[in-house]
Amino acid sequence: MSWISTDGESPALRAWVRRPAALRVETADGTLLHSSTGNEHSRDSFYVSATKASWLVAPRLVTPVYNETGYVHRRPKAAYGEPAFGDPRWAAMLDPVELAGDAPVPYETPFANRVELEDVTEEVHAGRRVLGATATPNISYQPFTPGRPLIGSGRTRVLVDVATAVCVSTTALDGDLAGCGHRLAISGVDEYMIDDLFTDAPRTLTDVRDHIPWQVG
Repeated sequence: MSWISTDGESPALRAWVRRPAALRVETADGTLLHSSTGNEHSRDSFYVSATKASWLVAPRLVTPVYNETGYVHRRPKAAYGEPAFGDPRWAAMLDPVELAGDAPVPYETPFANRVELEDVTEEVHAGRRVLGATATPNISYQPFTPGRPLIGSGRTRVLVDVATAVCVSTTALDGDLAGCGHRLAISGVDEYMIDDLFTDAPRTLTDVRDHIPWQVG
């Protein structure tokens, strides 16, 4: 479960995410804004769309190449996707591949990295270990969603959760948008969540942790 908020006048939101497609979003007072198990609609149109993406396998069927520290060194081509609500940058926050790309680039090639990183630090954000850096996009930078970049055209301070690789914070440092960005606090990881959580219908299962009174007459 995560508390999600953006700078400016956007209210804080609470979200539950069950990859690859289930998402529930509520306001801070518990009002339901969005709920989907990801299984409600036919995917026929996806598989007959005759696009390159329609032939990609699910990411669980391929194995990334890891480096000696346990981080992904090379990311294979697969049908990666994240649930989104409202702003397409939701998906980019959950899977910030646009900051690194799918594979290492030649060291001798100038500005070959998607972004240039400076001031890399280890920090704590909302009680969790994160890596922080000041990111500046290069000419090869490609937003996850065209026209909706995760970072600005100038310098942006980014924080990435060490355990999940979710981008939990961005703060623009330059230009008219200086100070804008997003904040995300991860309050739980790998928790079990039933389908009823992601539907707007009343939940049909009983929470066995609660005492159930019995009327004896």
